[in-house]
Amino acid sequence: MYIILRFIHNHFTSGRMTNVPEIDSFYLNKEEPHRSCLVSLRNIILSQDQDVTETRKYGMPCFCYRTKMFCYLWTDKKSGEPYILMVEGKHLNHPGLETGNRSRMKIFRINPTKDIPVKSIEILLNKALDLYRSGEINIK
Repeated sequence: MYIILRFIHNHFTSGRMTNVPEIDSFYLNKEEPHRSCLVSLRNIILSQDQDVTETRKYGMPCFCYRTKMFCYLWTDKKSGEPYILMVEGKHLNHPGLETGNRSRMKIFRINPTKDIPVKSIEILLNKALDLYRSGEINIK
């Protein structure tokens, strides 16, 4: 148990912290392997740009580029499987993105028992961030 807690502590302290206990508790209240997967995804998202910050909206971790929401982390209600919800998903084309019955947003599912596809996620996140950086999505 100590090793798992040390691993989680190292992941939380290696990235930028929010100083918002509600956000940290979202991760810490998850069971393994979901907890480690979500913490890793959090660190991947935060490491993409210095202007990416984390907050909590609608009960889930929300990541903003400057002041504009660009993605969320959540888990599927039935399977518990983590996913990244891309706010402007309609502008993104990626084989791993699912639209479902959404018109604007798309999700990218992550299997917590397998290796995280870091490169695919980084490419997807940077495509999303480029929408904001380029001005295609207005930042106000």
